[in-house]
Amino acid sequence: MKTFFTLFFISWFTCSLATPVRVGVAGMTHSHVHQILRASTTNPNIQVVGFAEPNKAVAMKYLKQYNLPESLWFSDLPTLIAQTQPELVCAFNSIYEHKEVVEICAPRGIHVMVEKPLAVNKAHADAMVKLAQQHKIQLLTNYETTWYASHQRAAALLFDQKAYGEIRKVVVHDGHKGPMEIGCPPEFLEWLTDPVKNGGGAIIDFGCYGANLMTWLMKGQRPQSVTAITQQIKPSIYPKVDDEATIILTYPTAQAIVQASWNWPYDRKDIEIYAQNGYLVCDKTLQMRVGDTQNRQIKEEMRSIEPLKAPFNDPFTYAAAVIRGEVKSEDDLSSLKVNHIVVEILDAAVQSAKTGKTIYLK
Repeated sequence: MKTFFTLFFISWFTCSLATPVRVGVAGMTHSHVHQILRASTTNPNIQVVGFAEPNKAVAMKYLKQYNLPESLWFSDLPTLIAQTQPELVCAFNSIYEHKEVVEICAPRGIHVMVEKPLAVNKAHADAMVKLAQQHKIQLLTNYETTWYASHQRAAALLFDQKAYGEIRKVVVHDGHKGPMEIGCPPEFLEWLTDPVKNGGGAIIDFGCYGANLMTWLMKGQRPQSVTAITQQIKPSIYPKVDDEATIILTYPTAQAIVQASWNWPYDRKDIEIYAQNGYLVCDKTLQMRVGDTQNRQIKEEMRSIEPLKAPFNDPFTYAAAVIRGEVKSEDDLSSLKVNHIVVEILDAAVQSAKTGKTIYLK
């Protein structure tokens, strides 16, 4: 596996591209849009040429917050493309709208990066993959957890150094108190709590992180089965979607338990990886808990981790490097290969939760 960690030493990549990649933004209703708003004035590898957001009030709110000119606003994506000629479009709208973004961009040869997950269901994902392949564009998916240095260090220990044997069990915890409880804006809540526009509640919003990490750790292997249980613990707040989900993935030699919740008492995105002879516990901090269990003894320690280096330290520098051919996105956390499987897992998980049955993937 080519981990980001092993690629730190690529000497021919410079931290700042000679020519910034022209970036258009599709939608501003996803709260993660703050990432591109900040990057628009701080990242030398990209030039944000416009924001396509039908809701002008939402667009103006964010442009004003970041002291960006109103001239960057466009009411629709085709107009933005026609007037600004972006090389990359980043989607920060509902998951349901990701397919439309690719339908608009792919025939024009414009690369796309969507905010997690890739698509709202497998049918959408299949269509998006077909378009990306047909028109030879990059179609990337951005997750916050892709840029955690601990995940890349864990992969280096497991696969490059082969320090602990094969993976046997992975437990992933993701979520927070709930989008309403933490103060997500109304334009985000409107689709995040809609079973059509989001595909589900916590099962999609946070289940995707674990599915993404596990698929990557299993080197693109599809699980044999998917079993999911969802609950509406707070139906008065989230009457249309689940707020609690557990997904179990089985593989010939491993199992993953993905705990996705809008009911955690605190924000969390952490993962426990148990291998034959040791374990690794990772989160967003620059340290990780490592346990060696050989010789029937447990030797545990906290290890400090170096920060990730460009172009593997943020989504926009990374996407720019991929588009410029400096980096190949084949089987990493952002890749189309991995994220197509992620949507298949989520699709099966929703089906399992609804039917009460385990879904066996063909």
